[in-house]
Amino acid sequence: MSLFQHIVLLAVLVLAAGFLSLTEISLAGARKIKLKLLAESGDERALKVMALQAQSADFFAASQIGLNAIAILGGILGEGALRPYFIGWISYFYAGPWLENIGFTLAFVAVTSLFILFSDLMPKRLAMIAPERIAVAVIKPVLLFIRLCKPFSWALNLVANLLFRLFKVETTRDDSITFDEISAAVKAGALAGVLQKQEQHFIENVFELESRAVTSTMTSRDNVVFFSLNEAEDSIRQKIAQHSYSKFPVCDGVIDHVIGYVDTRDILVRLLNKQSLFQLNESSIRTVLIIPDTLTLSELLDKFRATKESFAVVINEYALVMGVITVSDIMIAVMGSWGTPLDEDKQILQREDGSWLIDGSTPAGDMKRTIGLETLPEEENYQTAAGFMMYMLRKVPKRTDSVEYEGIKFEVLDVDHYRIDQLLVKRLAPGTPVE
Repeated sequence: MSLFQHIVLLAVLVLAAGFLSLTEISLAGARKIKLKLLAESGDERALKVMALQAQSADFFAASQIGLNAIAILGGILGEGALRPYFIGWISYFYAGPWLENIGFTLAFVAVTSLFILFSDLMPKRLAMIAPERIAVAVIKPVLLFIRLCKPFSWALNLVANLLFRLFKVETTRDDSITFDEISAAVKAGALAGVLQKQEQHFIENVFELESRAVTSTMTSRDNVVFFSLNEAEDSIRQKIAQHSYSKFPVCDGVIDHVIGYVDTRDILVRLLNKQSLFQLNESSIRTVLIIPDTLTLSELLDKFRATKESFAVVINEYALVMGVITVSDIMIAVMGSWGTPLDEDKQILQREDGSWLIDGSTPAGDMKRTIGLETLPEEENYQTAAGFMMYMLRKVPKRTDSVEYEGIKFEVLDVDHYRIDQLLVKRLAPGTPVE
């Protein structure tokens, strides 16, 4: 054959190998979620791609047969066709004993570079740009090629499966999606401008409901306003006027003896009906939902849905009241500042110098996101900013106590009866010592 015929045949082999590389990467990289969307839009080829991904052994065997056969044939053909020409060109400058070896080396490098560039590097990079679109475009010729290579791929898969069983290698593809993968996709969407920053926080907060305990969002015991069973009407009116709550626990003397709760709407109805005297009795006290402090926010939502309630009292293992929580508290945990009433003091306030004033009851996750940390040390051991400080200090904190983590200083500003009221958080300049 002439040099032109050799080059044409070599180009055909390069294109064939490039096609196999393109299909291999696109079929392996095509995401199941996007393929499902294509299938739902009416593209039946996407279903064929998903079916091939589920049973990919035949395709990869056929692909490797084709790629290796083409590479070997291309090497033989290219080296045999190009070496005489390289030897002829080099002989004008060099005619020593290394002439044959130099011609062989140059032919080998030329053919190898051709296959790497046009049969491997470029097709694979193209396939990674839009794997789903390319996969559905090439699925029909791929299925035809698999049928042609079926006898050879069956034999190879038989040997491969025996070796996998011998070494106990799991070959089933895991298509389950983790929270980390969803979070990464959400972050990528926010960076690309598809999602707004606030929408990103909403989605992440919803998934965190599964891991956040009710104690991270509840109104703590010290801040609970309750009615005593024999509370006077004037005292009830005063508490309702001073505190903008819609529900108040009713206790028998002390907070740990919870009887039920009162909805202020019931009181409003009595006042509208000109019934000035309000008695706390069986007819006015509603049954309260009691939950353990070990529940997650997701589990509490299920309980609210099942009981048709929106208010619960949280108790610990000793049956002591830890606090109260409502559906609105969970909504605030999801929506952040958007879900916070306008008259409620902010838990996190950024100052002009870039530092933050953080309330001790602020959920640790909110503090972490605000100051830009990916993780906090051993987060499973605490729920709030105050809990973080107590865990890091390993003692009951006092004013001016501080810790440093990831170049950020956390300092206790105010303590009320051993409870941390407020933290000052600021980034340290590189090399700044912590006092």
